[in-house]
Amino acid sequence: MLNKVILIGRLTREVELIYTQQGTAVAKFTLAVDRDRKNAQGERETDFINCVVWQKQAENCANYIGKGSLIALDGRIQVRSYEAKDGGKRWVTEVIAERVQFLDSKGKDNNVPSMGKEVEFNEDDIPFK
Repeated sequence: MLNKVILIGRLTREVELIYTQQGTAVAKFTLAVDRDRKNAQGERETDFINCVVWQKQAENCANYIGKGSLIALDGRIQVRSYEAKDGGKRWVTEVIAERVQFLDSKGKDNNVPSMGKEVEFNEDDIPFK
């Protein structure tokens, strides 16, 4: 079985950072991703995809990207359900990001593209030593 998603798009709003009761950071944002093909009216359509990032990477997202930032991510699709206040069952589909790459920076004041922000990493993440 395979559940792998790779997306490049722009954030539609600021990153929402929360912490679980155990102190784990969780960041949520929506990514706007343009479709490859144009519709019958000749316009390119956009999908708005809910994304979730965990732990240190969540904090980095909250600190270094914001509304309008261009990012690339890879992860997996997760479908979950919950009971709403009205007693009805609700379904949520979201991408759980495993890696996020910043393709520009938060709050750019000009139109000059950057190479992104440097982020911390764990030595164990390096595939060769």
